[in-house]
Amino acid sequence: MTPFGEKLVSLREQRGWNQKKTAEKLGVSAAFLSALENGQRGKPSRRLLHAICQTFGIIWDEADALAELAAASHPVVKLNTRGLSATHTRFAHALAGKIAEMPEDQLRDWLDALEDSVVNDEVSDIKP
Repeated sequence: MTPFGEKLVSLREQRGWNQKKTAEKLGVSAAFLSALENGQRGKPSRRLLHAICQTFGIIWDEADALAELAAASHPVVKLNTRGLSATHTRFAHALAGKIAEMPEDQLRDWLDALEDSVVNDEVSDIKP
């Protein structure tokens, strides 16, 4: 499941809707909605994102956050290490080979560390 899929399931369940009812409201098939929720489809189109926002009453910042989740939720990730060091390439291949086996808590720890690193880099780039 993708982060976007998790959010869509959460929105649907908060309203007590099943996939069939939600799919009808969005103008898609229940099979498509299931595939989208489970990460078996790519990111949704802008039209579908708009329909989701209208259907669930999502506006402004929450709509932007949903669009960001959608953009970051494509189930196939391509990583280009061209021009980077051999260590970068080895790391990318090692991660690709092991990510499915990694426990969820370890993935969260690594993600937190990466996100903290990005935030710290952004803060250190600010000149007084």
